[in-house]
Amino acid sequence: MKKVAAYIRVSTEGQLGDDKYGLEAQRSDIVKYCAEHDMEIIEWFSDEGVSGAKFRPGFDEIAFGEDMQNPPFEAVVVGKSDRVARDIYIYFTYKGVLRRKNIDLISVSEDFGAYGIYSPILEAFTAMMAQIERDNITRRTSGGRMIKASHGGYSGGRPPMGYKVENGKLVVDEEEAKVVRYIFDRKRKGLSMISTVNALNDEGFKTRNGKEFVISTVQSIWNNEKTYCGWYKYGKDGDWVKGEHEPLIEEYEYPENPENAKKAHGRYGH
Repeated sequence: MKKVAAYIRVSTEGQLGDDKYGLEAQRSDIVKYCAEHDMEIIEWFSDEGVSGAKFRPGFDEIAFGEDMQNPPFEAVVVGKSDRVARDIYIYFTYKGVLRRKNIDLISVSEDFGAYGIYSPILEAFTAMMAQIERDNITRRTSGGRMIKASHGGYSGGRPPMGYKVENGKLVVDEEEAKVVRYIFDRKRKGLSMISTVNALNDEGFKTRNGKEFVISTVQSIWNNEKTYCGWYKYGKDGDWVKGEHEPLIEEYEYPENPENAKKAHGRYGH
């Protein structure tokens, strides 16, 4: 009986969106295939919520793990070749690493070996089509997000501190909002960033990750003031529009720094 490893991957949690081949469906197909072809699955590897365009830790463990100096299995079985990658370069990088270890890569859905001398051509074509499909999904998703963002709607990404995502929208996280308001209260009083960091830690406030505040954390919140005032922008090149989310703070016009005013006066001779 041939000893094999099995690998499953989904690109989004809960298998949402365009990627419909879920973990359980992959697992079922692999188990059935191995039973029919006298193969024993000795270990399962998986990546959940990992893009098909990126290297992934689960498959990295198969290809580059410490045990792979003396591989305990002869093949890696996947439900479809695009579970390995939807990027042709990543796919063949992984396949090349396995081949050097005398490990076969077997796709349940695509029996490339049945095509003899033409199998490399078919495999390359399949990998290329997977990449084209991924690129089309990315364009469709990006276009939809841009349209939503143009109306001020949340379009993905990590929500700023003070907010959480519910039903695809930014809503106020009251515990985090207290921290954000505290930070801007100090900023608008003219207090320094470092003194704000010290005050936050002295008061026992914690970051979203449960850690103490540092300069970079407070700075990122300061720099996102427009979002906290109720505006929204998607991506670096997007335009600011009135957001659909609830503002955490009121818009504020900062007084001119006297030192800057003095320098400007001397520079322009007014």
